Amino acid sequence: MFDISRRLLYYKRRDVQKAIVNAAKGREVGIRYGTGFGKRPDVLVYENDILESVKKGATSFHISEERWMNPLSLSPEMRQAELDSLRKGWDLVLDIDCPNWTYSKLTAYLFVKALRLHGITAIGCKFSGNKGFHIGVPFEAFPKAVNNVHIKEWFPEGPRRIAIYLVGYISKNLIETKGKEVIFDRKFRTTLQSIEKATGKRQEKFDPLSIIELDTLLISSRHMYRCPYSLHEKSELVSLPIDADAIMAFEKKSASPENMKNADRQFLDASKARENEALQLVISAFDYDKEDMIYRRLYERESKTAKKKSYELPEQAIPVDYFPESIKKGLAGLKDGKKRFLFILINFLRSSGWSDKNIEELVIEWNKKNPEPLKENYITGQLRYMKQNKEIVPPPNYNTGYYRDLGIADNETIMMRYKNPVSYARALYEQNKKKSRRLTDEQKAMRKAYRDSLKNKGK
Repeated sequence: MFDISRRLLYYKRRDVQKAIVNAAKGREVGIRYGTGFGKRPDVLVYENDILESVKKGATSFHISEERWMNPLSLSPEMRQAELDSLRKGWDLVLDIDCPNWTYSKLTAYLFVKALRLHGITAIGCKFSGNKGFHIGVPFEAFPKAVNNVHIKEWFPEGPRRIAIYLVGYISKNLIETKGKEVIFDRKFRTTLQSIEKATGKRQEKFDPLSIIELDTLLISSRHMYRCPYSLHEKSELVSLPIDADAIMAFEKKSASPENMKNADRQFLDASKARENEALQLVISAFDYDKEDMIYRRLYERESKTAKKKSYELPEQAIPVDYFPESIKKGLAGLKDGKKRFLFILINFLRSSGWSDKNIEELVIEWNKKNPEPLKENYITGQLRYMKQNKEIVPPPNYNTGYYRDLGIADNETIMMRYKNPVSYARALYEQNKKKSRRLTDEQKAMRKAYRDSLKNKGK
């Protein structure tokens, strides 16, 4: 990772500051500090905010795919209808991240080609800063509505459908196989053996998804991508906007902070978009055959990934004794931030294996300790929503800033080591169980030694 002096030298540039702030207008911002993010929601308004954040340890800046009326009004507690009402629009941002650099460039090239063939001219492209590219189309290129629903409300379903459709379109129209030879856009030729060697995936018959790496699960509400001209922590390179028609000629060395001349190219330039130029793309994506093999395989891959990411409850509910100080402090009663803590508390307890009945009892008991208790109908509504929603979601992570804002944060060492209060509580509980088992084993060993000594005496 960059040393602070080199990072400061780069983010001190006025053209870089201006480019980042312009890209962040109307979007939610996530500021990364090494391995974790700062509070959310956040915004960038002034150019000086960039340098001041870096002085406090910021390493990179990230922005939302969605555009918001007021990003600071966002909250994790918001339901879909509330998010839809705040959303002004969204940009199509495709995240291409293939481990093999040659195929990463080729995949990005094919997506740009596919968009061009659908009549789109306002195509943005930028190097992600590490192994891949971001391909984008600004919101202004899309039709006003689809199936009588305003286009702004087709998020994340709209861009996800488009992404899946484009993979299928590329596979059928821009890739052909002749025996063991694979030809991309009638220009770039390779063999099944070369693809197999580069990807580590067997290629008895060419599999487009072996090189087209596009994780459509990343297209989700409040998801962020690396802001143009932000640095990348691992590669120490700039997430650099480039000419969408010059991808194959791009080399990473041009994204070195020292080699980057001017931060004057936009990633998503709304002024270049023609009204309704993405209409044909949207129609094709929404008409895409869901029985198509590519669609089904992507859907299955997403389902498997989602299952892997689903939260696993502990075998037994974690007792209060093992709750972290942040939760214990909140449970003692709060003057301010009670609604935010209730959101944290419910998700913490559910993720800790507590039953709905026990959660309800603890929440009611907690509310009585608050100097000004929350209204009963609000508590009832939140508990009802909890029972209706079967999905288990952990509480906000330590790096979100929630706990500091409420004045209940755990100490810095704990927050650096663990992701959120649940992971810390589970670690404490597991350590205690191991300790208990260890004591039992020691006791067994002592009894065995005692029995052996008795046998020896008998001899």
